[in-house]
Amino acid sequence: METDTATGSVSTLPLEFFQQLPKTDLHVHLDGSLRLETIIDLAKKHGVDMPSYDPAELRRAMRLGQNTGSLVEYLKAFDVTLRVLQTEEALFRAAYELAEDAARENVRYMEVRYAPMLHTRLGLKLTSVVEAVLAGLRAAHDNLGIESAVIVCGIRNISPHSSLEMAELAVAYKNRGVVGFDLAGAEYDNPAKHHKAAFQLVRDNNINCTIHAGEAYGPESIAQAIHVCGAHRIGHGCRLRENGDLLHYVNDHRIPLEACPSSNVQTGAVRDLASHPLKLYYNLGLRVTVNTDNRLVTDTTVSNELWLCHTKMGMSLRDIKTILVSGFKSAFMPFHIKQSYLRRVTEELERFQPDGRILPARKPDASRHEQETWLPRGVVPPVSFDVQKPASEVSPVHAAVERAIEDGAN
Repeated sequence: METDTATGSVSTLPLEFFQQLPKTDLHVHLDGSLRLETIIDLAKKHGVDMPSYDPAELRRAMRLGQNTGSLVEYLKAFDVTLRVLQTEEALFRAAYELAEDAARENVRYMEVRYAPMLHTRLGLKLTSVVEAVLAGLRAAHDNLGIESAVIVCGIRNISPHSSLEMAELAVAYKNRGVVGFDLAGAEYDNPAKHHKAAFQLVRDNNINCTIHAGEAYGPESIAQAIHVCGAHRIGHGCRLRENGDLLHYVNDHRIPLEACPSSNVQTGAVRDLASHPLKLYYNLGLRVTVNTDNRLVTDTTVSNELWLCHTKMGMSLRDIKTILVSGFKSAFMPFHIKQSYLRRVTEELERFQPDGRILPARKPDASRHEQETWLPRGVVPPVSFDVQKPASEVSPVHAAVERAIEDGAN
């Protein structure tokens, strides 16, 4: 809400205003962010069984955007999405389209997370899974200008050994597109400490860690994520407010929170958006970021989440700008690159006014512009995904791998 200084009235900024803000998405799951039409298309092409091939009926069957009451119920939608994410082509397409959707709303930097072990049902090698996703994100960067990186996930409710295997994969792909390691899945009765060996490995290799905690279990889960597993960021953290001492520890040590407001309502972590602790955390000075969690399953965008913070939580444009800057500050990227982003973003945010006006952009500094070329809004060239032709002719994954081999030889 913004107050008109001339009339004293309170106005609400439109969603379109938030779509133009430069932003990050640090907590977004690949397998929860496909386009519905892509799921249906892939299912038909590969003969994959679906609850329905009608978009409206499939949406209802997956309970997209609905309050499911628990994290376990919310996660059932992934049973559908994972059915079609078992080939290189599908993984490439999902990664590319996710980046394309993010670019449309001016997301400048995105960290995509997923568990490669969940994409091997048809025999794909773990390395092929990782490379397919990285190839899709690289293609989106080349065509659209959006910067993306990968966070590899272990799964709480699968064995600690499998998490260690995922950690080994993260180590192998450090500096090759993977920037972090996460622990996702059903939180209740699946403590992070059981996966300590995986986090010890990634920390021994100086890789960033984030952990889902404080969503479906209390602040003890957050404490364990930080003190036992060494998390550098916390996914969700809704129940942090239940332990004031831990809350201040998180604040004092500037441990960022990856807030996903709509998702937290849908999983039953919070009652409604008005009672979400995000604003409390922000007012107390915690480093809070706003993210989608799952674009498809939650039926949202980063712009929509920010707009809901504005309209349902009463956060001002000034608050939103601070949260946007926190997103860039919290990114798992090298310090000097982060500095470059922060300079540009801070300058650009000055154009956005509380009355809804967006001032003209300043003429960019030529020397900086050469180093920081970003996508003009709305420029999204089409990409074709024809899986009927021989892979050697159409597979962007194979093409990307061949290019990488050529680059290495040179």
